[in-house]
Amino acid sequence: MTQIPAAAQVLVDFVPTQKYFVGIDSDGCAMDAMDIKHTECFTPNYIKHFDLQPISTLTRQTAMFVNLGSVTRGLNRWLALRQLLDLLRDRTEVAERGVTIPEYPELTDFINSGHPLSDKGIAAYAAEHPSETIDRCIRWGNGVNATIADMVHGCGPFPGVREAMQAMDEAGIDQMTVSATPLHALEKEWNEHGLAQHMKVIAGQEMGGKAQHVEFAAKGKYDDDKIMLIGDAPGDRDAAAKAGCLYYPINPGAEKESWHRFVAEALPKFLDGTFAGEYQQALIAEFESYLPDEVPWPTISGNRKVTKPTVKA
Repeated sequence: MTQIPAAAQVLVDFVPTQKYFVGIDSDGCAMDAMDIKHTECFTPNYIKHFDLQPISTLTRQTAMFVNLGSVTRGLNRWLALRQLLDLLRDRTEVAERGVTIPEYPELTDFINSGHPLSDKGIAAYAAEHPSETIDRCIRWGNGVNATIADMVHGCGPFPGVREAMQAMDEAGIDQMTVSATPLHALEKEWNEHGLAQHMKVIAGQEMGGKAQHVEFAAKGKYDDDKIMLIGDAPGDRDAAAKAGCLYYPINPGAEKESWHRFVAEALPKFLDGTFAGEYQQALIAEFESYLPDEVPWPTISGNRKVTKPTVKA
């Protein structure tokens, strides 16, 4: 049985008001805040807290690939941190500059510990397993949060998002924010731009993963073919598959077009029951073409294929 985080009880207690349910991801999907967070907040803190100043340009390139421009787009921040360090360690240009990236096994130990992959989760892990590496990771995470609070303001929804939410309201669809972003940041951003009014619930990282959000709030309460997740990353696609619901992709770099197509084409198909099957498969195939699974730089190992990060069961 799935363990229910205490914060997720609001999802378990949620009672449908309509026959249809759509969960919507936030950063990079509904809100145009993903790029600024990674370029101006996450990446400078990678460089600062992991002593990557001698390879700052290579770090930026690698970070953009991990977090925005590849199959690992949208990865949980702790998995993305390990992915970045692993790719840098195997990058030929890094070795040519005489830079050695430590293994940081404690980071992997935390990832595999069973603790939530969140700020609170790593703090709890640190209390049980203190180490300099985990302290460094926490300083990095706190630095990211502080930089986001200082830097990210006024980043509203992509063109077409507001119209799509209004169309779903008019069609009789319960909408919920489904995100790995901390709840306090989601509530601030979605209220600031007037989107929270369309949502029945706002679900953040404290309430579990995205598949759990859908499971807790929607599964068994709506017919399976009347539940959809909208996202912009492979993890969103996988969460929809895990939850056993439909998936509508927002293509990175073509967000406006994706949202307009949702209203004009996908939403009617969702409502009349013709979304699943060939139509959904074609959308996902197009989406996957935007996100390469090989690094574009030479590697020490000779392997350029991106290995999907895993968490030990």
